[in-house]
Amino acid sequence: MTPEPHDALPPVTPTATYRLQLQPAFPFGAAAAAVPYLASLGVSHLHLSPVLEAVPGSLHGYDVVDPTRVREELGGEDGLRALARTAREHGLGLVVDIVPNHMAMAPRHNRALWEVLREGPESPYARWFDVDWEAQGGRMLVPVLGGPVGAELEHLRVDGDVLRYHDHVFPLREGTEKLPLPQLLDAQWYRPAWWRLARTELNYRRFFSVSELIGVRVEDPEVFEATHGTILRLVHEGVIDGLRVDHPDGLADPDAYLERLHTAAGGRWTVVEKILADGERLPDSWPVAGTTGYDALRRVDGLFTDPEGARELLEHYRRFAAPQADGGGDWAATVRRAAYSVIGHELAAETDRLTRTASRACADPDDPALRDRVPWALRTALTELLVRMEVYRPYTSGDPAAVVTEEAAAQARRAFAVPQEADAVDAVRALVLGGEGPKGAELRARFAQTSSALRAKSVEDTAFYRYVPLLAANEVGGDPGDPGVSPTGFHGYCARVQRDWPATGTVVSTHDTKRSADVRAALAVLTECPQRWADLLEQVAGAPEDVPDRQVAWAAWQTVFGLGPAAPERVQEALLKHAREAGLHTTWTEQEPSYEEALAAFVAAGPCGAPGERVAALRDALEPHIRANVLGTALVQLTMPGVPDVYQGTESEYWALVDPDNRRPVTFPPEDPGVKGAVTAAALRLRRRRPEVFGESASYEPLTAEGPAADHCLAFARSGRVVTAVTRLSLRLAQAGGWREERLALPPGRWVDALAEQDGAAREFTGHARVAELFGRLPVALLERVE
Repeated sequence: MTPEPHDALPPVTPTATYRLQLQPAFPFGAAAAAVPYLASLGVSHLHLSPVLEAVPGSLHGYDVVDPTRVREELGGEDGLRALARTAREHGLGLVVDIVPNHMAMAPRHNRALWEVLREGPESPYARWFDVDWEAQGGRMLVPVLGGPVGAELEHLRVDGDVLRYHDHVFPLREGTEKLPLPQLLDAQWYRPAWWRLARTELNYRRFFSVSELIGVRVEDPEVFEATHGTILRLVHEGVIDGLRVDHPDGLADPDAYLERLHTAAGGRWTVVEKILADGERLPDSWPVAGTTGYDALRRVDGLFTDPEGARELLEHYRRFAAPQADGGGDWAATVRRAAYSVIGHELAAETDRLTRTASRACADPDDPALRDRVPWALRTALTELLVRMEVYRPYTSGDPAAVVTEEAAAQARRAFAVPQEADAVDAVRALVLGGEGPKGAELRARFAQTSSALRAKSVEDTAFYRYVPLLAANEVGGDPGDPGVSPTGFHGYCARVQRDWPATGTVVSTHDTKRSADVRAALAVLTECPQRWADLLEQVAGAPEDVPDRQVAWAAWQTVFGLGPAAPERVQEALLKHAREAGLHTTWTEQEPSYEEALAAFVAAGPCGAPGERVAALRDALEPHIRANVLGTALVQLTMPGVPDVYQGTESEYWALVDPDNRRPVTFPPEDPGVKGAVTAAALRLRRRRPEVFGESASYEPLTAEGPAADHCLAFARSGRVVTAVTRLSLRLAQAGGWREERLALPPGRWVDALAEQDGAAREFTGHARVAELFGRLPVALLERVE
């Protein structure tokens, strides 16, 4: 049972968190050594990546193997407690990432899974995992073989009471040890199979399309207790102060799960990794502080993106890359094509299971609207509805009909040649929107789980790599088809957050962002000079025969522009991942060596070779505008409504690409924090010193400058005590002649520049500030009211 609290501190909302990526090379002890520096930076809590026992050597910890123990490679529970004590001595608490949706499909390390493979559905652990025991003859498919089982028999061998295959080890069912190998394989509760069969025959739910991560049934109260007991004990003992919930969209019933977690954790500050589409709201019923912050990232990035320039950049991209297979350079078409591809290939097994669930739910002899639905018709109906989902999943606590819309259903019906068969769409939609009974409930849950996996895989892991006019827009929660956000739109978003979710998380860089905030800030400048970028590419792109893929070539040139000086190996690794994720010429599972070799040669000779020096020269010329975006992004995120999370190393300039590049260890303290370090520290220390100004009872007031260049100044006041002002689209501003007599009206009082105080050059303002003077030293300003 969940332990009762005894000496834990009361629930506290952080003023700011600092994310640390724990791994064997950076365990609890290393984190403790960084505490004095992090406390001086101004955060209130450390935000730790998962701390429970994971696959040995894991660099991220999301592949949990034992939720009952703190990871020994990090220092075990004693090490975590020591870190908590050190943090507490310096005034810091701990927020921990938890992973309720999945565990590692690693039987030799996952004891619960080992017992299921040994004892089958009668194992007491069988209820832990989301397995369809009706499929595959009542055996769990284990996709680990390098080829068909017949070709791999020589590599399978019995060793005592286990079955070995290279590094894989599996338990043997009791009494099967002496059977001939073919009969032994037939006698187990699992079936070792060629890894390629995971696409079509897998019968356990997984994380997206990652077969190495098996879904967990935390909707079962006993499974919840078993998998959360250790974390909750540490919460109630005061070791852990808050929680970040990884991927709640994958759960069967996120509403019930979050309610149970909230009660069990005693109302501790909790945020969820929920990706919201534009216009989508977090369910009001969820007892959480808010999201982890990707919705904030979208708005902050959009502020520094010129919409008109982004549209012009798109036209240059279409002429340069001539995209066809991805959707002809249209974002919506690219997403739709990617969705069809993913649902028919990577998620084919999940779609099969969903179809079987729909068949059972529709098998109602008393209802003519549901009777005699053939599986292929149901599968087609499900596919056509799923690919038209524009959010990750529908929630019953909201309005599912607003997501699984009648318009989507009408489009789905057109996929059927025979009108009478198209009514399968109506049958499925009716069940998804509220079919009664356990069969209807199961279909709704499976549909939602499949929808979230499809959206993530088709958008984040496919379309983001196929549609690349502006790489900065291809970020989790982003909208590459409409990347700009107006000041009015930003202010409206912030007002809603302060009113509805004032303690939500905000981020601009995470372990999952495809490019760090600083890289995206640099790339955003290209929307202010799209013709200049196009002219440069005409000079450096080379002959068509030298470029294996014009779309990836465009992305490669933007990558080196955004990243700046870096080891060529980092660029090569990121571009190879880019090409495989795009899946147009090579994939992770169907690698095309000749294409990959040509891509590597192009990257080495072009972006990372002599032509890349011209890109570097343009970047140097645009450095003041890149700097304005970098500092503006940082200051806005740190002072807008919500609780900012600072990803490790990003308090200083941080230039990183997609993982694993963005998970490299960092140095504490940074060797050269620079201007960004000073801005970050000033904002964080102000937040910690004046929590009432930024907290749940605070206020948010947009401030509008006056003058011809007023839109280039984005400003807001927090609780009438702090003013943030930043320069946006500074290159466009410079092209128009710069600041003139623009004025920013300030709330009543005497205002001191908190950033100027960092170097002892205090500045004061009363009534208003001339924008040219406000931004005379830096393109950003942070003012504090002193009277």
